[in-house]
Amino acid sequence: MGVVSIEILQDALRRSWSADTSKSSGWSERDRAKGQCAVTACVVQDYFGGEIVNTIARLPTGAQVSHYFNIIDGAVVDLTKQQFPLGTEFLESAPKTNGHRTTRDYCLSSEDTRKRYLLLSARVVNDINGNE
Repeated sequence: MGVVSIEILQDALRRSWSADTSKSSGWSERDRAKGQCAVTACVVQDYFGGEIVNTIARLPTGAQVSHYFNIIDGAVVDLTKQQFPLGTEFLESAPKTNGHRTTRDYCLSSEDTRKRYLLLSARVVNDINGNE
């Protein structure tokens, strides 16, 4: 596999997301990014390094949802932000390790998240390799 741009990775991720890679039971074809943030952040880190951080998304309804994204070379890379409605506010972001070495280690300590990540990662590799 050659060098992959963020745009190529983003397209491959969008094609690879599905209900079985989402944490949300509300996933749909209309909202493919829903529930994909932790596994997507891990895949992005596989390709571009950087750090995975966590924030709380405060929806216009007042509900609060945990959200993961990447910081790469000081820039925010959030490939799943579109799952949130207009008017969503994001609180200050920070690593979320809960006793693990990194946010990634914390995310992948969950068996469900690890399985979803492995499935998404394999699909992305196949998509990129098939589209080179």
